[in-house]
Amino acid sequence: MEQPRGRAKPPRHLADLSAEERTAAAEALGEPAYRVKQVATHYYSRLVRDPAEMTDLPAASRDRIVADLLPSLLDPVRTLEADGGTTRKTLWRLFDGALVESVLMRYPDRATICVSSQAGCGMACPFCATGQGGLERNMSTAEIVDQVVDAAGTMARGDIPGGPGRLSNVVFMGMGEPMANYKAVIGSVRRMVSKAPDGLGMSARNITVSTVGLVPRMRQLTDEGIPVTLALSLHAPDDELRNELVPINTRWSVHEAVEAAWDYARTTKRRVSIEYAMMKDINDQAWRADLLADVLRQHGGGVDGWGWVHVNLIPLNPTPGSTWTASRPEDEREFVRRLLAKGIPTTVRDTRGSDIDGACGQLAAAP
Repeated sequence: MEQPRGRAKPPRHLADLSAEERTAAAEALGEPAYRVKQVATHYYSRLVRDPAEMTDLPAASRDRIVADLLPSLLDPVRTLEADGGTTRKTLWRLFDGALVESVLMRYPDRATICVSSQAGCGMACPFCATGQGGLERNMSTAEIVDQVVDAAGTMARGDIPGGPGRLSNVVFMGMGEPMANYKAVIGSVRRMVSKAPDGLGMSARNITVSTVGLVPRMRQLTDEGIPVTLALSLHAPDDELRNELVPINTRWSVHEAVEAAWDYARTTKRRVSIEYAMMKDINDQAWRADLLADVLRQHGGGVDGWGWVHVNLIPLNPTPGSTWTASRPEDEREFVRRLLAKGIPTTVRDTRGSDIDGACGQLAAAP
């Protein structure tokens, strides 16, 4: 999905550049190539953007070099905290006024940033605040990466309760459909997994890319050779209901989406996560749990038995004006029991940040 014609592009940033483009950028600045490497080391390893902290750059040209390679991409508008400060949602204004949100969550054993890949979302899922707002534009590779660098810096400085720490996980579960902005998303993943000074040196296994089921892009991801975790937002095991909950299902059916997910697991040997938002009297019937298990069990003969997949049930988070509500606890428990009885690994997600509208399906970037 390309940017709409006539829309200005975000400023070019270091994180947008390939190795060859970095060399060309240095030449355009009239600087040796190692200057770009120095800036990249500050950005990816030291997690700093302030020219004053880059004392290895010549004082006379420091500001000019940094302004060219690290233009400001994200302007913080508001930060809200929950869970004793260990969950932090930030509203960002992009260069053109578009608004996006990211959520940093610190747990005892890890720290996760939930990043946005689009301003808004064009998938129009009726239970999701982001989807109801529509799509404004795609984000650039650097706009995505900068959310991660900011979170890594926040952790490194000890700005989150618990003292200095390391950002360990990235999930593409913020605003937008990642697969609809495939080129920028994969570019950002490559920056995350590349070793410094070319990237953040993160493990691909700790990066989760979600999708509502854009099958051609799922198959493209299968061939990338980057073993990220794939999360398929399924939300219904039958086409009749999923056509309503996830409109893209009218193009690629439940069977096609699950088949593509299975192919990803078979090729990468990485377990796929099935995301399933639990909605009262909509998709939480016991028979749908049985059907979901049957749909998933049609695949998986070669990757650790049925262990190719894991179901992640998400209690529906409230959104303003929505008639959709979370399942009754007893219905949720029965849904879990049915899936486990058929051998499908299943957990219920911890809905962090719901009180600051920072949980799944709540990001709306309201100013």
